[in-house]
Amino acid sequence: MLDDFTFSKLQDRLQKDGINPFNASAIFRAVHQGSIEASALGKSVRKWYESQELCQLEVVREISSSDGYTRKFVLRFCDGKEIETVLMGYEGRHTACISSQVGCAMGCVFCATGKMGLLRNLTAGEIVAQVHFLNRKLAADGRPPIRNIVMMGMGEPLHNFEPVMDALDILTDPRGPCISPARVSISTVGHVAGIRKLAESGKNYSLSVSLHGASDEERGALIPVNKRWPIAELLTTCRDYSVKTGSKVFIAWTLIEGANDSDDHARRLGELLKGMLVHVNLIPLNPTDGFEGRPPSEERVYQFLKIVKQEAGVPVTIRQRRGIDVGAGCGQLAGS
Repeated sequence: MLDDFTFSKLQDRLQKDGINPFNASAIFRAVHQGSIEASALGKSVRKWYESQELCQLEVVREISSSDGYTRKFVLRFCDGKEIETVLMGYEGRHTACISSQVGCAMGCVFCATGKMGLLRNLTAGEIVAQVHFLNRKLAADGRPPIRNIVMMGMGEPLHNFEPVMDALDILTDPRGPCISPARVSISTVGHVAGIRKLAESGKNYSLSVSLHGASDEERGALIPVNKRWPIAELLTTCRDYSVKTGSKVFIAWTLIEGANDSDDHARRLGELLKGMLVHVNLIPLNPTDGFEGRPPSEERVYQFLKIVKQEAGVPVTIRQRRGIDVGAGCGQLAGS
């Protein structure tokens, strides 16, 4: 599909097809800004352009949350596979929560997507198409385009590394949607090999790493991939990432009542992270079918925060929950 190509890959494709790569700029804008002047392309180039395929999305369902700011969309691709994409509004700006896979291979026990297993990876064009779709919805409402992207939808982004990186190259390209790289966040369950590749990529994206347990036994019970990349290796990789990039790592900790929300858990988490360039995001558990865990009380959440912040000196905040009533929160997306 034509929307799979980064600008440089589009130039290579044009040259391969016997077309002057000079036309890449106009074609790229046509694909990713949605308009093209008739005089911008010669007849043969326009014929080539019109022969190319673009990713097609069918809207299966749109659901609005009672919070008044969150909309979830079930989108279907040409092969019948479905994903969920979430649009969140924050006082005049909008964030897109984008999927990178249909399902997920990581199998986190409290995640609805993980229960699906991995059906297939998305292409770069299918990832980009989600943002284009949401921008069209915003334009129809007379609102400004997407400002922030979080790769926190269905799938493990670093398990689909090259298409995700190509998609983000396209989305941050000034000739395309022109989203600032500093406003892109990639969330990983702890895919160590992917974190290392991201550190080497030179890209200025935010990195969020799911921890959820302060020991391998505790974390492994929630996140099976911990058996492959245990906590010590994961945190060493996070330290190396910060040294290489100069950037802090956001640590996601889903709070589950009676499982990882005690004062002792908070102290052990603080000890693990002390001295690291990190910021902890606490996420009270969102309900999903098939997992009986519950979020802790608000009092317990704030006590956990207090210990991590005051005793360990680690920056910590509570992530704002959005769209929980329509299954649009972290861990709730399941393509249904």
